[in-house]
Amino acid sequence: MLVVGDIGGTKTDLAVFSSEAGPRKPLAEATFHSAGYGSLELLVREFLDQAKLPVDRGSFAVAGPVVEGRAKITNLPWVIDEDRLQKALNLTSMSLRNDLEAIAYAVPFLQPEDLDTLNAGKPEPQGSIAVIAPGTGLGEAFLTWDGSRYRAYPSEGGHADFAPTNDLQIELLRYLRRQHEHVSYERVCSGIGLPNIYSYLRTSGHGPEPPWLAQQLASAEDHTPIIVDAALDTAKRCELCIAALDTFVSVLGAETANLALKVLSTGGIYLGGGIPPRIVPVLKQQWFMQAFLDKGRMSNLLAGMPVHIILNPKAARLGAAYLGLGL
Repeated sequence: MLVVGDIGGTKTDLAVFSSEAGPRKPLAEATFHSAGYGSLELLVREFLDQAKLPVDRGSFAVAGPVVEGRAKITNLPWVIDEDRLQKALNLTSMSLRNDLEAIAYAVPFLQPEDLDTLNAGKPEPQGSIAVIAPGTGLGEAFLTWDGSRYRAYPSEGGHADFAPTNDLQIELLRYLRRQHEHVSYERVCSGIGLPNIYSYLRTSGHGPEPPWLAQQLASAEDHTPIIVDAALDTAKRCELCIAALDTFVSVLGAETANLALKVLSTGGIYLGGGIPPRIVPVLKQQWFMQAFLDKGRMSNLLAGMPVHIILNPKAARLGAAYLGLGL
């Protein structure tokens, strides 16, 4: 049996799978608040003690680069060591993968119900595939065909320099440069980035902040879900939140196209992470595709690339399970 984990900066999703039941039928599963534990070992041990199943292997997807079997979680103080984790949990094997690499490995196995489409395009058989995922941070990965199957590769492209595409974004960059030594796409296009956009718009006088919203933000540790909910609330509109989310979507569209051009993803582009499924109606408005296609002479090439939203919230776990079960 295999214990599988999707280790994120906000939450950790664990499950146990067997070869017989397969990667879509967990025998046990649970979600934990990552920051509530001092280490991944403690968290997984608690889960396995509860599950009471004879697990002998592990396959984990982690939110951060994995180098020589070690990973530093980008938005957590944890350092995960593959060998140490294997010994601590008394497993015969353990595999650590970047979470976006795991999502990428799940892409060829996704079903129609796992997806929503923004651009049908015309996929090229065996063409490269791009994956971009705004969640707590901004993850990127890609897949290439090796002659018999797709192979996934991790990336830290979310930490590349943020490149504004209009006057508002230029001023946003100037605003963030006063606060951060380096302004990456993750500083703008992620769960930690959306509040930065909102803060800039509020500070620059783009619109008034409603008192009810100020009260909610003042009492919340995570501002992103509050801003998203307010932007999507048709009964109680907040123009400041709508503008923040529209800007976020435009930046996401531009960076998605950047990634698509860099890996020539004629096989398609997939939007993963926790945010895209939450904002599907906004992604289907003009801002995303307008920014995606705004690449001058490359617009026609991009127009032929399919763009899908991954709706399945367990995609990283699913990819780690396929890898761990040798599928």
